[in-house]
Amino acid sequence: MSTREIEIAGNSIIIQELDNVCDSVTGRPLTGAWLWDSALILAQFMSTHFDIQNKSVLELGAGAGLPGLTAARLGATRVVLTDVKPLLPGLINNVEANGLGDRVEVRELVWGSDDLSQLIELGEFDMVIMSDVFYDPEEMVGLGKTLKRVCGTGRHTVVWAVSEVRTRTGDCLHELIMSQGFRVIELTCQLGGGCPEAFAVYELIPPMHEENFHVANT
Repeated sequence: MSTREIEIAGNSIIIQELDNVCDSVTGRPLTGAWLWDSALILAQFMSTHFDIQNKSVLELGAGAGLPGLTAARLGATRVVLTDVKPLLPGLINNVEANGLGDRVEVRELVWGSDDLSQLIELGEFDMVIMSDVFYDPEEMVGLGKTLKRVCGTGRHTVVWAVSEVRTRTGDCLHELIMSQGFRVIELTCQLGGGCPEAFAVYELIPPMHEENFHVANT
């Protein structure tokens, strides 16, 4: 295990990366236990573009949890970090390491699951955040299904994502647009030193929210 201390908008956030978390079926390492650049960029972007004070925030595919922990530091009243079961102990460690157990929860959530109790228990959110989730087009059906259920009908939940732009990123976004009915807006990423060209910021608008979409002030 390695420990990193990240500075976001004057807030120090401790991230413990686990190096021994593996998929129970394949035995391969679960790379979500590590801190990736997309999470760093999303956390920085949130600190300069979003008003998170008193908001509720859900992080999907949270991995090490940096963006969600950043939301808590920036004043969110409730944050829920979700991922697959093997990654939950690492998320719990990071919540405890930052003393945020009073406002940050850790829950298992499998994209596309027909177990609606998982989503019902989560409740409603003002914002959904994701980093580096556009890596496998076959996962997009489940992700789109989960996003639609979380955002619901008539709610004003906004959905943001940062991704490293890889060969299959476009395929993932195409799947969300063509098969799931999402509208995807790519934003100009303006950070202190600029956003690396290999990364992009997206707003995802579920089909039922088309008339009320919101774009960050970039």
